[in-house]
Amino acid sequence: MRFLLTFLLAVWPLCASALVFDEHTRSVPLGQHMAVFEDVRGAASIEEISSAALQGSFRPHDKAVLNAGYSRSVFWLRLDLHYRPQQLEGVQSWLLELAYPPLDHLDLYLPDPQGGFRLAQRTGDALPFASRQLKQNNYLFELKLQPDQPQRVYLRLQSQGSIQAPLTLWAPNAFLEEQPARIYVLGLIYGVLLVMLVYNLFIFLSVRDTSYLYYIFYIASFGLYQVSVNGAGVEYFWPNNPWWANAATPFLIGSAALFGSQFARSFLHTAEHSPWVDRTLLVMMACGAVVMALAVTVSYAVSLRLATSLALLFTVVIFVAGVLAWLRGMRVARYFIIAWSAFLAGGAINTLMVLGYLPNIFITMYVSQIGSALEVGLLSLALADRINAMKEERARILHDAGLKLEALNQELANSNLLKDEFLATVTHELRTPMNGVIGSLELMQTIRLDGELAQYQKTAASSARDMMRMVNDILALTELQAGRLYPRREPFSLRGLFDGLRAQYGPRAEEKGLRFELQLDESLPDTLEGDAGKLAQSLGCLLDNAIKFTQHGAVLLRVSRGGHETDSLPLSIEVVDSGVGFKAPQEGRLYQRFQQLDGSMTREYGGLGIGLAICRQLVDLLGGSLSHESQPGQGSRFRLELSLALPVHAPAQAIVLRPVNSAALRQPEQCRVLIVEDNAINQLVTRGMLLKLGYQVRTADNGAEALELLRAESVDAILLDCQMPVMDGFATCRALRNLPGCADVPVLAITAHSHSGDRERCLAAGMSDYLAKPVKFEQLRQLLHEWVLCYPGSSA
Repeated sequence: MRFLLTFLLAVWPLCASALVFDEHTRSVPLGQHMAVFEDVRGAASIEEISSAALQGSFRPHDKAVLNAGYSRSVFWLRLDLHYRPQQLEGVQSWLLELAYPPLDHLDLYLPDPQGGFRLAQRTGDALPFASRQLKQNNYLFELKLQPDQPQRVYLRLQSQGSIQAPLTLWAPNAFLEEQPARIYVLGLIYGVLLVMLVYNLFIFLSVRDTSYLYYIFYIASFGLYQVSVNGAGVEYFWPNNPWWANAATPFLIGSAALFGSQFARSFLHTAEHSPWVDRTLLVMMACGAVVMALAVTVSYAVSLRLATSLALLFTVVIFVAGVLAWLRGMRVARYFIIAWSAFLAGGAINTLMVLGYLPNIFITMYVSQIGSALEVGLLSLALADRINAMKEERARILHDAGLKLEALNQELANSNLLKDEFLATVTHELRTPMNGVIGSLELMQTIRLDGELAQYQKTAASSARDMMRMVNDILALTELQAGRLYPRREPFSLRGLFDGLRAQYGPRAEEKGLRFELQLDESLPDTLEGDAGKLAQSLGCLLDNAIKFTQHGAVLLRVSRGGHETDSLPLSIEVVDSGVGFKAPQEGRLYQRFQQLDGSMTREYGGLGIGLAICRQLVDLLGGSLSHESQPGQGSRFRLELSLALPVHAPAQAIVLRPVNSAALRQPEQCRVLIVEDNAINQLVTRGMLLKLGYQVRTADNGAEALELLRAESVDAILLDCQMPVMDGFATCRALRNLPGCADVPVLAITAHSHSGDRERCLAAGMSDYLAKPVKFEQLRQLLHEWVLCYPGSSA
């Protein structure tokens, strides 16, 4: 009697909660007919699970599908099945289906003859596909059920991903009849993906639009992801590679996010209208690449959780990008939004199902695939519409091209102006260090040097002078281009001008073994009015070229009267050489900047190719004309014709009032000179020159220091740099003229400019005279002789 009571107590709960069905049952969802136990530690064995002590820990499940989301626990499912046919027959086969392929481990335990439970089947996508009892993408187990005999079944579920358990008990014939509908749905989805992939591939090969290429990669990635999560991948593509069966899912999610984001950037042109959206898509691409890398390097659990979060965020960001593009007037964004709305809804529902917030039913399981098929088709329409939009955009671009070309031409003009200003600044700044170099070399001439050192000094001085000539030429060219030069009208000596040219270029010609001849018409008046500096510079360019391109023979400088006028003197100046000559080029090419007639001539003869350009522009500035005659191998002749004014006999105020008396009234040792110069090298060189000349020297680094020194002591002359920090030379001169005893002190400006009007600015600021950098020893000696030694003053 006690044994019977014990048996009834053990069997009665089983009979009370068992699922009863008969031979007419086709399928039964088991979600609400099972009990669930969560093994947090995951160490319980079947003996412990089936023991009476743990039976009370099983909780009845009241939902259609167990959806535990991402969990590290092991879940045990207990099923009590009672097959009660209306007509008694033998053992009946039934199929137990768990329709969630991504589960890692799935163990089926059935009763054994000893009253316990045995492991009947072990499978999962962490094992090869051959481990499955029935070769299906979902997990299928065959159950042999005796009529009117309750049977308990245990399922052990463990996975690093989401744990879903959509369990169904099927009659075999009902299962077979149900399969075509599911296969048709999946075939339709995969067919749409494949057709769209091939279709867009052909369009890409035709139009070469990279948007189609990114879209092709996106379709391929997303299609393979669907194959992976549906179990078709492990069934057909990688049945013997369990590691890749797990890693493929997060890897393909990352790949879809990577190429999908790039497709959206290219298709919607986010970089143009929404920079922050474009940056967000770039971040999404980076996250996709990181997920792909993590999928093959770290655990499946970590990479899948990141991939799922990325998929949810990806769909939202892409949708927002489409909305913003639509709001900014992009026509193709309409299709884009509709397409991504379908995908967004499907992806969000599927993701929420995987995370455990929605039940696992057919629609939630396959909604993302249905949405993706709709999205792919609609996006293909969007891409086709984009071709039409591109045609319209091309017409608009052609219309705007003329306006942009005009703007570019203006920018080019501004760029040339900036280039000229840059060259002017550079050449001006080069004068400061060149002043130190040339000044130091001239100081070396005042000491005794042996033969070798003297030769080195001579070579260095010659090179420095050549460098200075190039600097002056570049500065003159840039100021001519900028329109900052203007002709002056000052009295000058005609013979003094040409004697200076002979003194400058005669030795250079003799060094090459050439004769230098000056033929000056003696009937020409000596004193004329005009810009002697610019005339000398233009003739210097011609003489420099004549000497450069002549290997033997002579260079002739001929000056004659060009006509008869009453108020001016027409001059005809010719530079003739017996050099290589040239063939007359096209009009204007000879006088272009930075160009010689033959590129090989630049290598053979050197030079910047700007001499004739400077000469032509200077002559035009002076109101003259320049012409040429030449034959290859017979030399060249350049003729410069211009009119110079005859001097006005009425007295006029001189620009620079130098002392009339040229006899020295004092010795340099009796005179004190103040140097105001911020550059230490130039200050050192100028001080060395003054000490060589015998003067007492005081120095100041800027105008403020100079004023403080002048308040404390008196000086006989001031050498004042025009460009200085704190106070420039012009402000310093105006300030010192107001100091006691400084009103008549000679202030000699030292300026790096020689063409841009600084001379007039110096005189207007109250300076007495000026020296252009680089300061030469003889010029400094002569200027101080006239302004200091010829004055009968004394220093306190």
